[in-house]
Formats: sequence, structure tokens, C-alpha cells
Amino acid sequence: MFSYSAEMILLVLSITVIVSYMFSILSKYIRIPSVLMLLALGIGLRFWTDTYQIKPLIPPVITEFLGIAGLVMIILEAGLDLKLTKSKIPVISQSFFSALIIFFLGLTGITTIFYYFLQEPLLQCIIYAIPLSIMSSAIVIPSLHQLTDAKKEFLVYEASFSDIIGILVFNYFIEGEILSAISIGGFFVKIVIAIILSVLLSVLMFVILNKARLNIRFFLVFALLIALYVGGKLLHLPSLIVILVFGLLMNNWQLVEGKSKRFGKYFSSNEVAETTHFLHSITAESSFLLRTFFFVMFGYSINLQSLVNNNILLVGSLIIVVLLITRYVYLKFFVKERVYPEVVFIPRGLITVLLFYKIPQQYKLQNFDEGILFFVILASSLILMIGMLFYKQPSSSIQEENL
Repeated sequence: MFSYSAEMILLVLSITVIVSYMFSILSKYIRIPSVLMLLALGIGLRFWTDTYQIKPLIPPVITEFLGIAGLVMIILEAGLDLKLTKSKIPVISQSFFSALIIFFLGLTGITTIFYYFLQEPLLQCIIYAIPLSIMSSAIVIPSLHQLTDAKKEFLVYEASFSDIIGILVFNYFIEGEILSAISIGGFFVKIVIAIILSVLLSVLMFVILNKARLNIRFFLVFALLIALYVGGKLLHLPSLIVILVFGLLMNNWQLVEGKSKRFGKYFSSNEVAETTHFLHSITAESSFLLRTFFFVMFGYSINLQSLVNNNILLVGSLIIVVLLITRYVYLKFFVKERVYPEVVFIPRGLITVLLFYKIPQQYKLQNFDEGILFFVILASSLILMIGMLFYKQPSSSIQEENL
């Protein structure tokens, strides 16, 4: 009989982290995203436990917890990576409109597929299509190491905007009364409130990080960020905006100094740079850890036998085709210089799973099979992997990076 001793659990957790670290190193050489290898590890563990009839009890709430914490850290890490200058305005606007238009094009196509094949009410089909229309920043951001700085920047912004837009739209549709003036007005009021709170709370957390005398600073801010995220969700506010703005503020303090000499007087540039470097390193470590366990556990939850179904293969394949076509058309005709490898960045992952957990009972589709969700996540990740395997930087880009 299999023993679930404390020592065995610690050993499994430690080995998982070590293997994930090796995957991160290996992915730079074999061009396979480390997240995809983590999913494969989880699927392999599921096959092994089923073979030997080992049934570890893993409550779904643990996967959801890891997903929420990982999402917070990934968005914060994205904000800490982005520099805001006048020269960045074109790429910011370009990535925002790319995320917005591709999201709604994908949402329209996937909703049509669900409505036609599942024969369910339109509103429920829209709600189920929203999570599958969101690009996964949890997969995109760790997969950018072999791209040029310009491509990295565009995709980091786009993935972050896609997360935020998707969550905003999802929260709007699950509240009901979607076409009333009150609901539409309330939607935009909440965005304004979230932006105002973002600035105020970001300044507060900034003060805590820079002026706290205790060495225990990061996890206090991390706890505040999680509390803000959960509180925002309970109040139906787009709380991810708070986290993104905090990261942007930390990494772009020179803009605050330029606008307000008072802040520049209390917080020196060196002090801010030191804190930002510290926060960035801790955030990267934490997001790595959370991402590791989330994707391994999610891979473990996938039952490959459920994917061997003609209906799942048909609907899932059509969704993948919609994602590829909408992305290619927009990049080809509106962002003309960026088509490949950006076109293969269609992965669905952490945020998609989280939003599926959050669909209210009254909006559940009776004919929806979770195998469709698993198929789309696996297929979209495989397309990203194959696309990156065949991608080679232009020689001019390589020379510029070496200078």
C-alpha cells in the first residue's frame, strides 16, 4: 500500500521543483516551452498512478489556489519587465489593440462554434467562449527567451492586456443584465474606480517596500496583492489592473520623479532601483514555483482517454483553427511587420482554467465536455512548441543583440 508520509510528500515536491528547473534550462536548447514539459510531466504522473492504482487526493481548490497566486505573480512580473517611455507608446498601443481585436474576433468565432454544435443558449455560449479567447500570459512570458527584445516586448504587453481584457469581459457577462444602460455604465465606472485604486494602493505598497525597516517586506506586499485581488473579485472590480500598475510604477519611477519633485525628494532613484531589483528577483522565483505546481497538477487532472472522442476532436480543432486564422489575419493586415513567430502564440492555460472554475452554476452548458478545454490547451501549446522549433532569428537581429 502506498504511504503518504510527510517525508514522501516533501521528496515529491522537491523533485518536482528540481525537474522544473531542469526543464527551464533544457527549453532554451530544445525550444520546447518549459510549461509544456510540466504539463507532460503531470500527464505522465497521471498515467503512472493509474497504472499502479495509486489515487492521491488532490482537491481542485488547491489547483485553483495555485492558479490565482501564480496569475498575480505573473502579472506583477510582467509589470516589472516593462519600461514606459515616449518611444514605447507605439508598441503599447499596438499590443493593446492587438489583444483587444484578436480577443473579440476569437470570442465571436468560438461562440458561433458552441452555439451551432452544442445547441445551447447564446449567453452561456459566450461565457464559455471567453476563457478560450484569452492568450495565456503564464505560457507566453516564459516562452520568449529566444525572441528579439522588440518581439518580447510586444508579446509581453499583448499577453498582459489579453488577461485583463478577458477578465473584465468575463466579469461583465456573468453579472447578467448585459444590455442595460445601468450595467454598461457600471462596467466603465468599475474600470475607473480600479484605475484610481491602482494608483493609491500602488503608492502605499511602494512606501511599505521602500521605508519598512524590517527585512520581511516582500511577502507582506505579496499578501496585500493577494488580498487586493480577492477583494477586487468579491467587489467585481478588475483587480489585476492594480497589480499591473504597481509593477509598472516600480519599474518606471523616473516618470513619477519627473512629474512630482516631492516624491523624488522622499525616494531616491538608487533606493527605488534597489527595491525594484529585489522585488523582481523574488517575484521571478515565486512565479516559477507557483507555475511549476499549477501546470503539473493541471496536467495530472487531464484524462487523455476523454480526448479520444470525435465530437471533442471536431469542436476543439475548429476552435484552434479560429484562433490561428483570427490571429494571422490581424497580424498580417494590421501589424504587417509581425506575423511569424507571433502567429503561433495562441496558447491557452492558467487564466482559461481559472475562469472555467468561476462560471456560475446558472450559466453551465449541459452539453459541454471538459475534454474540449483540455484539447484546446494541449493543442495550442503544441502549436507554439512546433512554431518555436522552426523559428530562427534573422542574422541582423542576432548581431544587434551581441553588440
